[in-house]
Amino acid sequence: MKRVLLVLLTCVLVLTGVLVVRTLRFSSRQVAAEPADPFPVDAAAAADRLAQALRHRTVAGSGGMAADDAAFRAMHAGFVKAFPRVHGQLTHEPVGAHAHLYTWPGSEPGLAPVLLMGHLDVVPAEAEATWSHPPFGGVVAEGFVHGRGALDDKGSVLAILEAVEGLLAEGYRPRRTVMLAFGADEEVGGHDGAARVATLLRERGVRLESVLDEGGPIGVGLVPGVAAPVALVGVAEKGSARVELVVRSAGGHASMPPRQTAANTLAQALVRLEEHPFPAELRGGTRALFEYVGPEMGFGMRLLFANTWLFAPIIERQMAAAPSTNASIRTTFAATMLEGSPKPNVMPSRARAVLNVRLLPGDSLEDVRVHVRDVVDDERVELVAEGDEASPVSSLDTEGWRQLQRSIRQVYPDVLVAPFLTVAATDARYFHPLSDSVYRFVPVRLTREDLTRMHGRDERLSVEEHAAAIRFYAQYLRNTTR
Repeated sequence: MKRVLLVLLTCVLVLTGVLVVRTLRFSSRQVAAEPADPFPVDAAAAADRLAQALRHRTVAGSGGMAADDAAFRAMHAGFVKAFPRVHGQLTHEPVGAHAHLYTWPGSEPGLAPVLLMGHLDVVPAEAEATWSHPPFGGVVAEGFVHGRGALDDKGSVLAILEAVEGLLAEGYRPRRTVMLAFGADEEVGGHDGAARVATLLRERGVRLESVLDEGGPIGVGLVPGVAAPVALVGVAEKGSARVELVVRSAGGHASMPPRQTAANTLAQALVRLEEHPFPAELRGGTRALFEYVGPEMGFGMRLLFANTWLFAPIIERQMAAAPSTNASIRTTFAATMLEGSPKPNVMPSRARAVLNVRLLPGDSLEDVRVHVRDVVDDERVELVAEGDEASPVSSLDTEGWRQLQRSIRQVYPDVLVAPFLTVAATDARYFHPLSDSVYRFVPVRLTREDLTRMHGRDERLSVEEHAAAIRFYAQYLRNTTR
C-alpha cells in the first residue's frame, strides 16, 4: 500500500510540475509597437459626413421587398462630393446593383493588393418612434452620431474613405495596390455585392495579400478575467445552413386521431436533436482566443488555458452553459419555423420544421446531414439541408496578421489583440479563396450595452471613436503598403 501511495504521490508531483512549468512558459503574444505616425482628423467634420450617410435609408431588399435604388444612388453621390480625391485618383467600378470597387494602384504592381471592406446596406429600424433620435435622421448629439448603420456598417465605410482621402491629401502613394470593396446587400447574404466582387477579382487572377472586413470590436469588459480592452479579430466565421424536416401523413379529423400524428413525429425528432447536440470542441478561432488572452489573466486562469490538453473538457463544459459561448464551441441547431394544420380541428397531412444551423469551422454540411439522420433515426422524417459551409481559419503566421496586430497596438496602446470566431456571417467569407489572411475587425470600443444597439434601438457611434477608427485605417494602410 505504501508503494502504491508513493507512486500516486510521485505522479501528482510530476503532473503538478508539468502544469506549473507550462503555465510559466505561457507568455504574452502581444507585440510591442511604436506609436502611430501622426494623422490629423477633423472629428467634427468626419462625424457630419457620417451623419449625412446615415440619412439615406439604404435598407437591404429582402422578402420580396426591393431595396430603395434612389437611396443607394444618392448616398454614393454624396460620397463623390465628400471625398473628391478618392473619386478623382482611384479607379471606381460599380458592381452589381449598388456595390462599389475602388482601386488605388501601387508603385509596385507586382505586389499582391490589400483589400479593405465594408457594406452600405442596413437592417430596418423597428419602432422608429421609440428611438431617442430618428434612425434615419443622421443626428450628431451628446458626443455621438446617431442612426441606423452607425455601427453596422457605415461607420467603417466612412472611416476607410476618410483615411484614404487624408492619405491622398498628404501625397501618400502606396507601394502595394489598395482595393476598397463596399457591398450593398451584406445583411441579406451579400450575393449581389461581395460575392460578385470576389468573383470579378478571381476572374482577373488577383491574389490578395490580406483582407480586412467588419467583425469583432474592441471589447470593453467583454472578456471575463481580462481587465484591458480586447481587440477581437475574427479569423473565421461559422457557416449558415437551413435544415428542413418534413413528416407526411393521411391527416383527417382531430376527433379521431391515430396513435401518432405527423406533428407528434416531427416533435419527437426535434426533441431528439435538442437532446443530442453536436459535440463541443475547443478549436480554431476559439482556441486561439484563449491562447492570446490567457497569458494576460491571473495565475489560476493562466494555468487552465496553458494546459488545455488536460482542462479542455472543463472549459468546454463551462462555455456550453451559456448560449453566447456555447455558439463558439459547437455547431448549433435552432428551430425557427414550424408548420402544421391550418385549422385546430384538422390533423396535419404535412408537418414541417425549419432549423437554422450554424456550422463550426471543421464541420461540414454533410456532417450535419449525417448527424440529423443518425439522431432522428426515423424514416418517416424527410430531410433537406442546404447552405454555406463554414469558412477556413485564417493563418496567424502571415505578414497580414502581424501588420494588423501591430497597427491596432500602435493606435490603441492599451488594447490587447486576440483572434476569435465570428459566429455571424460577413461578406469576408467570399474572399478566403483569394487570401490566407482574411480578418474581421471594427476599430471601435464597445461595451455589452453598446452591442445591443447593433440591429437594435438607438444605434450610435461615438464621435471620438469614429476619429480613432480613421486613424487606425490610415496607419494600417501605411503599414501594409509602404
